[in-house]
Amino acid sequence: MGLRKKNKTPPVLSHEFIIQNHADIVSCVAMVFLLGLMFEMTAKIAVAFVTLQYNVTLPETGEKMDQVILYHYGFKDLATIFFYTLVAIILHAILQEYVLDKINRRMHFSKTKHSKFNESGQLSAFYLASFVWGAFILASENYASNPTNLWESYPHTLMPFQVKFFYIAQLAYWLHALPELYFQKTRKEDIPRQLVYTSLYIFHIAGAYLLNLNRFGLVLMVLHYFVELLFHVSRLFYFNNEKNERGFTLWAFLFVVARLLTLSLSVLTFGFGLAGAQNQSLDLTTGNFNILAVRISALAGICLTQAYMMWKFINFQLKRWKEHAQMQALKKKATNTKSKATKKENKANGVNGVITFEDRDSPRARKVKSS
Repeated sequence: MGLRKKNKTPPVLSHEFIIQNHADIVSCVAMVFLLGLMFEMTAKIAVAFVTLQYNVTLPETGEKMDQVILYHYGFKDLATIFFYTLVAIILHAILQEYVLDKINRRMHFSKTKHSKFNESGQLSAFYLASFVWGAFILASENYASNPTNLWESYPHTLMPFQVKFFYIAQLAYWLHALPELYFQKTRKEDIPRQLVYTSLYIFHIAGAYLLNLNRFGLVLMVLHYFVELLFHVSRLFYFNNEKNERGFTLWAFLFVVARLLTLSLSVLTFGFGLAGAQNQSLDLTTGNFNILAVRISALAGICLTQAYMMWKFINFQLKRWKEHAQMQALKKKATNTKSKATKKENKANGVNGVITFEDRDSPRARKVKSS
């Protein structure tokens, strides 16, 4: 596809060759599945990768007798997630090549800022798309209009098309972030941090999907993505102008609010909503996981994650305040040194620190020797 311009051609199948051409290689693999749809012998296999599986047609109750197509999950979803992981890698490469790399060349960032700018640029685009998409689903499906919608009629085994596709896309994106650590030549010191938050995303999203808590997970994702979007957009503006820090102040406030809302919704859902439901027996056939052990485990996992995020947030703020105090101390010290030097210079050139007109422009009169 020619997504990247290469000056030198490294040896075929070498690490550098794969890194430079990974978008083209992945595009060819994705094209194989798309071409498979065109032939009858391979169409059944290709469909499992490209389209959503496990659809159920139900008659709609009401005045209109139209049919409603809903979806549940199954093992074939792994094939769909794999295909859209390839799509995510291709989109990542396009955004990097045609947007972020061009900005980097103009701004002349250092290696550290270059890496952080690329990370924030990619995540800003993803968080923006996911937030708008998720908010549209919440509005169209009326999930956020009433908190009881998060647990009423549990288990939510049947999902509308856009809800299932949203979860498939989320899992595909965060799974694509793992090979991107290799493709983007991520620095060794940044790999553990990115592995931790990527694994947390995959764990929580997959948990909400498999436990049939898709409504609850969708609300939390939209809330979290909005706050993360604000952070990474603020960081992009900060890289452009280091004096622009207002976005971080707003983000810090909303970050704490989002953590409190997440904990409140979690306690409300698991501690009151699902705990008060009539059917509280484990039934894998119907997808009912509403038992005490699952509720406690899910709530504990969410609480531990929120505590971990708050701990990282507090450390981040303390580090920022410490760096800000050091910068202010250095500026104050430099100002004092400069003022002292100016005073010494003035005293050397004038009387009481004031340089007179005669001192600046007229040479001193020489004393005439008497004969």
